[in-house]
This record gives sequence, C-alpha cells and structure tokens, in this order.
Amino acid sequence: MSHWVIAPVLLPALLAPILLLFLRKRLMESRVVSIAACLSLLGLAILLMVQADSGVTAAYALGNWQAPFGIIMVLDRLSALMLLITAILALAVMIYAVVTGLDRKGWHFHPLFQFQLLGLNGAFLTGDLFNLFVFFEVLLIASYGLMLHGGGGARLKAGVQYVVINLVGSTLFLVAVGLLYGATGTLNMAHMAQRVAAAPVGDHGLILAGGLLMTAVFALKAAVFPLHFWLPRTYVSTSIAMAALFAIMTKVGAYCILRFTTVVFGDGAGPMAWAQADYLLPAALATMLVGFIGVLGARNLRHLAAFSVVGSMGTLVATIAVFTPEATAAALYYLPHSTFAAAALFLVADQIARRRGDYGDALSPSPIFTQAGPLSVLFFLTAIAVVGLPPLSGFPGKLLILDAVRSAPGGWWIWGFILGTTVIALLGFARAGSTLFWKSAATPGVIKAAAPVAPVTAAMVVVGLLSVLVALTVAGGQISVYLEATADQIYTPASYIAGVMGPG
Repeated sequence: MSHWVIAPVLLPALLAPILLLFLRKRLMESRVVSIAACLSLLGLAILLMVQADSGVTAAYALGNWQAPFGIIMVLDRLSALMLLITAILALAVMIYAVVTGLDRKGWHFHPLFQFQLLGLNGAFLTGDLFNLFVFFEVLLIASYGLMLHGGGGARLKAGVQYVVINLVGSTLFLVAVGLLYGATGTLNMAHMAQRVAAAPVGDHGLILAGGLLMTAVFALKAAVFPLHFWLPRTYVSTSIAMAALFAIMTKVGAYCILRFTTVVFGDGAGPMAWAQADYLLPAALATMLVGFIGVLGARNLRHLAAFSVVGSMGTLVATIAVFTPEATAAALYYLPHSTFAAAALFLVADQIARRRGDYGDALSPSPIFTQAGPLSVLFFLTAIAVVGLPPLSGFPGKLLILDAVRSAPGGWWIWGFILGTTVIALLGFARAGSTLFWKSAATPGVIKAAAPVAPVTAAMVVVGLLSVLVALTVAGGQISVYLEATADQIYTPASYIAGVMGPG
C-alpha cells in the first residue's frame, strides 16, 4: 500500500490549520508556505501520475481498515489526471493572488485556499459516496469564504444565494445516499457495483431512483442545464482570481458523473446500465447552447468568461454522456484545455479591468488604456482557446470530440451543436475584442489608471496558462496515448473493483 496516495489530502489538511492558527496575520510567511505547498502538490501530482501510468489501481485504506468498511482512497489514471490539473491551476492562481495583492484583503485567504485544495483532492481520490459528500462540503465551505473574500454588498448577496443552492444540493445528495444505501447496504462505490449487479429485480426501481438523483446532484455541481443558473452570478460576483480557481469546481461534477456512472451503472448493472445517458445528453446540449448564447449577449468581461464556462461544460458533459472509451478519451483531452482556457480568460479580464479605470470590464468603448497592445494579444489568444480555433488545444480537442461521437447515438446532434455554438462563441468574442480594442483606439483621450501591483508578473501567469495549452497541442499525441489508456481503464470497472476490494 503506497502512502503517497494520501499525501495530496494530508498536505493541505495539515497546512490549513497551521496557517489559520499560527500564520494568520503574518502575510509574508503565509505566502511562502502557500506557494511552497502548491509546488509540493504539483510534484506529488506528477509522482502519482507516473505511478498510475502502470495501469494498476492503487487503494489506500486509512487505519488499515479494508474496503468496504474503511475509508478508502483510490488512485488510477483518471484521479491522477484530475490531481495534476488541480495542482497546476492552484499554483497559477496562488501566484496571481499574491502578486496582485488579493490575499491582503482578508486574514483567512491562505487557510481557506488550502481547505479548498483539501476538498478538491479528496473528492478526486475518495472511493465511497459518503466521503465524497464530506469532501464536497469541505470544498464548498472553503469556496463560500473565498467567494466573499474582499467583501461587498453584491458579493454577499450572491454568496447567500450560492450557499442556499448548495445546501439544497447537499440535502439531495444525502437523500440519494440514503436510497442507495437502503437498497445496496454499502456506500463504497466498488462494493456498490457488486451489489447492484446482483440486486433482485424488485430493488431496481429504488436503485435507479437513487442513481438518477445522485447524477442530478453532480449535474448541479457541473452547472448543467437547467441547474446552471447559479454559476454566472457566482463567478461574476466573486473576485476574478477566485473565479479562475473555481474553473475546476464544475469539473468535479463532471468527474463524479463519469466515475459514478461507469463504476456503479456500467455494463454490469444489467437493465439499469447507462440510464443516466438518456437524460444527460439533452441537458448537456441545452447547456452548450445557453452558455454560448450568454457569451454573445455578455455585457462585460466577467459575464463573457462565466458563460464561456457554462458553454464549455455543455461540450464536456455532452461528450461524456456518450459513454464510450473513444468519446471519454476526447472529453479528457478537452477537460484540462477548458479549465486552463477559462482561468486564463478570467485573469486577462482582471488585467484589462485594472487598467480601464471607471470603465472596468464593461464591454463598451473607452479611451485607450495602459498596455492595451499586449493585453489585446493575450485576449486574442485566450479567445481562440475558448472558442476552439487553431493553433491552440481547443481546436484538436473539438476535432477529437467530433471524430469520437460520429457513430454514437445522438452523435450528429452533438456535431450540430458544437459547430453551431462555435460560430456563436466566435461572434461573441469578436464583438468583445473589437469593442475593447478597436473602438477604444478610435475614442479620444487616454485612461491613466493607477498601475496595478506587479503587472508584468501577473501577465506572466496568464502566459504560463497559455503555455500549458500550447503544450497540450504540441504533445497531443503522447497525451492522447495516456488518455486512451485512461478511458480503457475507466470502462474496465473490474480492475477498479479488484483494486479496491482486493483479489477474490
């Protein structure tokens, strides 16, 4: 049993209370510890990805209590991939928060950030539904604090709505857990898969009801239509850097849909197999359409970025809902691309808003502002990344998706929605770019906004995220090999079950 599996959960779990109790009012020390922790998590994620690439599903039993009775952390290729994406994003956002002074606006920023990472890493590693609920609550409570960081009436109002919506989601989660436990007698996903496969016909209705309700909860986390309404208001109301971090939050919902469905409701579930697909695909297509129409009608850069997250989640979940190894491999390529592209867009929006003075991030012409030229280049690059145009990774990502779903039921619907919404997104970003830069260049006057803190360093964080997208494109062949192996492992749940439950 490798003890490295528990390290991504243990590290933030230990550092968060240390930062809270001993370094809460010592900003410089908190910054050093937080950045060092993010670097350590990145190193751990790379180590675990190398370990997972062997193809063996590793289970870590806390206290040596074996499944299904103990708390089990499970490492495979999929969870290792999610840990790496989280670590890269966390490092970028932490550096940006430090160089722009965001962490100065409250004493609890760094502890909350570590608690957020604790919840995210735990959700990707846990092997049972109850502990998934616990980690959900940890990351949600931390996100409440991070969302409100810096204060403000509008932020508080949006925060209350965010709390209420997620409390409803948590309640439904517990109801679904109760239904599944009542029907199967277990909450360990590997053990539940065995129980579902052997369940009598009379229990199928209860199991299916619990499974569909659980999927609805995950769809709420993933902002899938019609449960997407919370995301734009939340992401617009919080600080832009925190919105960039929250780009990974919706991916937790997509991950859980994929993990839960393939393990518990895969081919072994008999007549209940893949029941979620009938509901997920239409909802995902509607999400795609609503998101990119929101991009076209956005009134400011925050709305533009927030609705682009909704649209990209529609693309991702629609691909996952096909539930084939080929489609899932394509979705797993698109997942990190959409995460980093959305985060880069939020950070570019922050850089532009800081320099436009009273105009902020509004999509209206203004006099020319400081460093408009370099920022126009960054905006152009992030725009083509989000839309999915060459040469960045969104283009091969969408090509992989289109190729993978051609022969799938509903595949031509996915083709139509992806191609149509790509055109809509292109028009939305073209309108935004021309308003911000071309029309502003023709407007008399110059905005002399106060220079932001460490502007070059902040812009370099965006360049770093875009460099990850370049790496995804250049190394697409090698990455696709790993992702295809990941998809094959996902659709061979027997290896996951054996890794958790042990041989025999």
